[in-house]
Amino acid sequence: MIGGLFCYNHKGEVLISRVYRDDIGRNAVDAFRVNVIHARGQVRSPVTNIARTSYFHIKRSNLWLAAVTKQNVNATMVFEFLLKVVEVMQNYFGKISEENVKNNFVLIYELLDEIVDFGYPQNTDTGVLKTFITQQGVKSVTKEEQAAITSQVTGQIGWRREGIKYRRNELFLDVMEYVNLLMSPQGQVLSAHVAGKILMKSYLSGMPECKFGINDKIAMDSKGKPAEESKTKSAIAIDDCQFHQCVKLSKFETEHSISFIPPDGEHELMRYRTTKDISLPFRVIPLVREVGRSKLEVKVVVKSSFKPSLLAQKLEIRIPTPLNTSGVQLICMKGKAKYKASENAIVWKIKRMGGMKESQISAEIELLETETKKKWTRPPISMNFEVPFAPSGFKVRYLKVFEPKLNYSDHDVIKWVRYIGRSGLYETRC
Repeated sequence: MIGGLFCYNHKGEVLISRVYRDDIGRNAVDAFRVNVIHARGQVRSPVTNIARTSYFHIKRSNLWLAAVTKQNVNATMVFEFLLKVVEVMQNYFGKISEENVKNNFVLIYELLDEIVDFGYPQNTDTGVLKTFITQQGVKSVTKEEQAAITSQVTGQIGWRREGIKYRRNELFLDVMEYVNLLMSPQGQVLSAHVAGKILMKSYLSGMPECKFGINDKIAMDSKGKPAEESKTKSAIAIDDCQFHQCVKLSKFETEHSISFIPPDGEHELMRYRTTKDISLPFRVIPLVREVGRSKLEVKVVVKSSFKPSLLAQKLEIRIPTPLNTSGVQLICMKGKAKYKASENAIVWKIKRMGGMKESQISAEIELLETETKKKWTRPPISMNFEVPFAPSGFKVRYLKVFEPKLNYSDHDVIKWVRYIGRSGLYETRC
């Protein structure tokens, strides 16, 4: 439960102010401005207590969004609510900026009145809100439409309205994974995990039920397959997962299949995390040699370890340099390399790289002599990339669509599944 919601610009001026409960006075607005926005020291905590009042804030571009309460509330729930408010605003008018907030403040107040009632968050689903709040204001609706809205807001399937029709029924599934790695200079993996999410675009008529299976170890073993077979089928161990509200959790627990009635359009269906048997797309091998106190010789080899038929894109390797660097001479086999003095790093970019290939860069770094005897700490080499497969080994085994009321079957639906692997924090110590 929150007492009020305030939105400030970078100067501390109030753009949006909505008080939901009487225990929050107008002085709460000034207290946050003085103690957080205009604070002399850097404010690191997103939760601030001022005069027995708690302020939960998030910052987006140059705007501060703060929820205020005097109650002992669940902090994670308040932050989840603030992120939902930002998401709703973005869906209505795009980028969150001071100009957009000022241009749409009437709409924002309408949304805040619908989203929160007496400090309690209600409906934050954009699809439902858009049925009765338009950008021009509240839409005048007929009795039939009003009844449909009421049933949608209070019904079990609040994320999808009835009567949706498409000429072509299509379903797009994107498996997007972010690989995080910390590797020692000798090539030992110190820590590695994959954070993945499944994005879905559904353009399906009626109220279809979708069902898809994944190569999770629990799901494979529950089918009665022996452990050896499940290993050869490249089953993966998912550490934890989080689903969209449309997923029927009871079926996942009993059948280990993901069954749901999808929202119309684009949505995030699932998030998951895995730490075992990760197929690392690249290995970075660094070699740093100090030649006296005025010179450094650096050689970095990048090896790809995926199938030769696949192609990685948008490769960027950042090699850190000491603060007292005066000049850099570069030789690279592939791509383009440039020394950026403002970032104290050599940035090496490669457009494309095939599987089971390697490329290297050599650099001679000239150093200025300094009075300090402090040794250079050698920050890790970081890497960015994009590959057309899931590094965790995640696979969609099947994807089915059922619609009993309308005359179309699973074979009539055009289905697409795409795998994208990207770098998260992908670092190698040198």
